Amino acid sequence: MPTPARILPAFLTDDAQWHAVRGRAAFCLRAFAAIGLALSCSFFFQLESPMSSVTTVMIVANPTVGALMAKSMWRVIGTLLGATIAVALMAVVAQSPVLYTMMLAVVVAFACLVATFLRLFRAYAAVLTGYTIVIVAGPSYADPDGIFLSAMARLSAVTVGIVATAVVFMVTSVRRPDRVMAQVGQMVRDVIAYAMDFHRFQFAGGRSPDVVTAEPVVLGGFRTLPLPLNDRRGTLLARISGLMSSVEYAAADTYEIARRVNALRVGLSGLAGVVATYHPLWHDLENDAPPMRRLHERIAALMAEILDLTEGADWIETPEPVLAALGTALEDLAVAERAVQDGALLSAIDNMRDVLVQLDAVIRMVVAPSLPRRVRLRWFLDWPTALRNGARGGLIALLAGLLWYVLHWSAGPMLMLYVVAASSLVATTPSASRSSVMMAAGTTLSVPAGIACHMLALPRIDGFPLLWFSLCMFLAPGIWLQFSPRYGIGAFGYGVFFAAMLDVSNPIHYDDIALTNTWMAFVAAAALLVLGFRVILPPDDRLDAGRLVGSLSRALRRLALVLPVAPENWVVWEGLQIQKIWRLAMRLSVGVSPDERQAYTDAALGAVSLGRLVVRARRIAELPALNVADAEAMRAAVRGFDGLLRDPEATARGLVDAAQAILARAGEGAAGLEARRGAACLQQAAYILRAVPGFFHRHGPLQLSPEMPGAHRPLDRPVPVYTPLLGRVRRHVG
Repeated sequence: MPTPARILPAFLTDDAQWHAVRGRAAFCLRAFAAIGLALSCSFFFQLESPMSSVTTVMIVANPTVGALMAKSMWRVIGTLLGATIAVALMAVVAQSPVLYTMMLAVVVAFACLVATFLRLFRAYAAVLTGYTIVIVAGPSYADPDGIFLSAMARLSAVTVGIVATAVVFMVTSVRRPDRVMAQVGQMVRDVIAYAMDFHRFQFAGGRSPDVVTAEPVVLGGFRTLPLPLNDRRGTLLARISGLMSSVEYAAADTYEIARRVNALRVGLSGLAGVVATYHPLWHDLENDAPPMRRLHERIAALMAEILDLTEGADWIETPEPVLAALGTALEDLAVAERAVQDGALLSAIDNMRDVLVQLDAVIRMVVAPSLPRRVRLRWFLDWPTALRNGARGGLIALLAGLLWYVLHWSAGPMLMLYVVAASSLVATTPSASRSSVMMAAGTTLSVPAGIACHMLALPRIDGFPLLWFSLCMFLAPGIWLQFSPRYGIGAFGYGVFFAAMLDVSNPIHYDDIALTNTWMAFVAAAALLVLGFRVILPPDDRLDAGRLVGSLSRALRRLALVLPVAPENWVVWEGLQIQKIWRLAMRLSVGVSPDERQAYTDAALGAVSLGRLVVRARRIAELPALNVADAEAMRAAVRGFDGLLRDPEATARGLVDAAQAILARAGEGAAGLEARRGAACLQQAAYILRAVPGFFHRHGPLQLSPEMPGAHRPLDRPVPVYTPLLGRVRRHVG
């Protein structure tokens, strides 16, 4: 006989699923209430287009009040800017439809480009700029003199929708800044737990202490981490990225978070750097000797102690015990470092000391009330992707405008409305080409839903409550799935454009020909969207990944040769590289094999650690207590990064030679300890370069076309040398 747990649905027996379902249901109810309030206010104020306020609700509604408020503010800014541009365009080229279409295409291209650059809610300003131009100008094509009244009507509908949504969500939401801080504290604990499990794996001799295996895992080789640890690493990096967005949203609504938002940004970025430190390239330097195992055991015990100290929810308010434990561990490592002669053990101690220094800095940032304004993260600007999205948006806007002009299609304004709005919206997503297909699919599904609503529901409505219920019933699928990772963008397109294509007024006038015309325009516009983003200018994820890899290598070279050594410069540099790695992982999810994807991700994380090694070597070289010959040798080794893109192996040889010379001269005392630390940094940097020379070389496998020889060469193989002018192979290395 089946047990009750097997009979009941999974979300009724699993606490996590039940919590997710309950959260979605609460969001749906609040969105329905906001729709009802916005629609009733639109009818009360006798707005020209009441459904525009419902469309606004569908766009700005968000479970997080801070996100809602921020999106609303930037939506108003974008609407004002778009209305201004619409009036200006109509005033300048009212009698030249083709010129108007061309100018509109340029504006849309720029809006898509800016939307690709901007993050989170700020992107809505660019989205709404292009979107509003068409909405404002659409009713005025036949009567240009009415453009100002159309702009005022659009602004009124948007304002009503925003205010209604804000009122409903603010009244029904409890703002708790401590919840965000609790999430940050838990993220710190999760990273510490990951580090503890890793060190336990290492001191167990390559065998996980929690998993019994028949044969021990051999340490060494390109991949030394067990699969569960690799999976957790990617999950942690993704969660940190999502938490940074949550902090941004909370800062828009809560003063306590807004005051410390910069410190939290920098702290979370540093936390991602701690996760990135645990990559296979570092640990291939180690051996399975008992001293190495004892070292890992000591660090694992420290991580377990920190987990105990951070068990309470309020540990962020009293971080002194955690910082004291880290300080004591750093002192112990410094003592152990003085007595070590083995190169591998010295490198391991140096790396673990750096991890603890990173962790100490991260905790200090997370608990800090604020940070100096000079310590601010920079957001990575992906110019190739932005320019491509801008070209896509401008091209399909031009095609839609010319199609409208040549065919004299009465539904041309709706065609333009969708193309402009959808292009701007998908430009805000990480992969616009994939999102365009989902957006088009959601829009296409909204057409039969709109037909059913007009034929089955609206003719039987005799009052506002029934109208409200009918709209909510048809919008429910889009609202429910809007925050689904897999179907979110399609559900968003369904909900927004279902509301946009409904012709609800007071009283309702049914015109089957006009409605059919509108539905056909939306289907044609969805096809244009896919045509522009997937066919005319298709994505090339491998090319984008190659650009990101090249950007990582160039940034590393610049860090070694140009960027001044300062804590704020390192924070900015590391944050930028982590953002590139997030994008690289996404680009590599399509078009490459899983083994290649994992290899490039590991190498990219190794590049971040290599940057930290370079910075540490440069700082040690500037110490006044260091021997002059040692300092000059370290500077010369770092200057070898000038040839990183041409010959990473030569750079590695220079690092090894310098490290050996420094170790041969190293004596006792503080100067000798710093010299050995510098040599350990150079040795580790050389090992990372030799482990993946194909990642840093400008002619590496990912920089080549998939059909070219060597395009799938393993990263640990040297890259053939090319002539400077012709690019032909002069000799083959390895």
